Amino acid sequence: MKKSSKGNAKHVKGSLCLVTPLLLAAFFYLQFQTLGVFSHIFRCAGRSAAIGDVDYVDRLRASVTFLPLKDTREWAETWFISTLDDTSEPEGEAKSLVFPSAASAGRLLCLSAPSRRDGTKNAYALAWRDALPDGAELRPGLAYVSETAYDHSNLWHGISALIPFASWHARSGCRSRPARWALFHHGEVRLGMSPWLTSLAEATTGVEMVVETFNASDVPVCFEEAVVFRRNMAGMTRERLLAAFDFMRCKARAQCGVDPPPNGDTSAVRVTILFRTGARAFKDEAAVTRVFQKECARVAGCSLTTARSDDLTFCDQVKLLSGTDVLISSHGAQMTNLVFMDRNSSIMEFYPKGWRERAGGGQFVYRWGADRAGLRHEGSWWDPHGDPCPGSPDILSCYKNRQIGHDEAYFAQWAARVFAAAKERKAGLAAGDASKRRRGAATCHCS
Repeated sequence: MKKSSKGNAKHVKGSLCLVTPLLLAAFFYLQFQTLGVFSHIFRCAGRSAAIGDVDYVDRLRASVTFLPLKDTREWAETWFISTLDDTSEPEGEAKSLVFPSAASAGRLLCLSAPSRRDGTKNAYALAWRDALPDGAELRPGLAYVSETAYDHSNLWHGISALIPFASWHARSGCRSRPARWALFHHGEVRLGMSPWLTSLAEATTGVEMVVETFNASDVPVCFEEAVVFRRNMAGMTRERLLAAFDFMRCKARAQCGVDPPPNGDTSAVRVTILFRTGARAFKDEAAVTRVFQKECARVAGCSLTTARSDDLTFCDQVKLLSGTDVLISSHGAQMTNLVFMDRNSSIMEFYPKGWRERAGGGQFVYRWGADRAGLRHEGSWWDPHGDPCPGSPDILSCYKNRQIGHDEAYFAQWAARVFAAAKERKAGLAAGDASKRRRGAATCHCS
């Protein structure tokens, strides 16, 4: 009996030793089975989440709404992208729209612009980068978007559109260079600027101008980044205007290799007569040249140069006007070259008969331009003579593009006063200060 009891005890102990491993095995088996069940659930949940994400993006994409680029309910300065208010940042800069930004809720600017004749047929929308409109093409880099009520081919109107971009570029530290430009006139696509303006834009930004054409199709184009100016220089203070013109002048000179003036007589007065061909040209260029040459000879250190802008390249014009203290020219696009002259230089402007009476405020654009660029507009001469315009009640339509005569006595008196004042101003500048000023300008300050 004792042996039997001892044997049973051993069997019980052995069985108990096996219980723990069996329980552990059962526990892990159940765990794996449970995980297997839930892994299927997790896989289903993952698929649902992925489906939900796709659905969310599709909903965002479907919510993108295109609106007319030209909103005829608004007035000219706000009908372009009319649902957003432009702002001056910082205060004193031209009013602009920036994408993406807090104002756009981080969304990009997308344009569908097939029309070059009707801005109401072009459209814009805002979209998140991950949910662009179906078929949209993403344009990498920064886009400069310019809307103007005038045009981008007229030199003065075009430079008015360029100035805010020049200021914005300088304020960015010259790091944000445009990958492309998008140009609009009343919401209509424009395919480029004049060669002179293109050269100035390229000199200012340091990169080739690439203009977005939109391929004359309604396929949306979305810009990775964009800055929009739709009011030209509106909002800019005089201080910012002067700085922007200084920046463009400096960049153009650097691009064209204009060297600082050599040491010497910094009080020399350099006079340039910039002639036109055809409309508003002087009738007798030789007589006009003689009058101003005679008065220049009366001023010590005065030299006179005559030129015709049609014969000059962009850089030729930059070099010529950079070395001009007094510009003499009839009203016209060639006068836009005044932007390359040093501050406090002088402008003398001439018009045919009829402009004073009927041309309105537009005839003063170069007077305004001279002031904005820090120059001195020394007055204008309107030709009082001209043949009658039979059957034309509007004398401007008859005389607008006629040639200009001359008044030797008046021109001589006027020139004597302007040349003497220019000589006095330049004589007041020490040679060291003048060289220092020009060297400082050569750095083309980027704020």
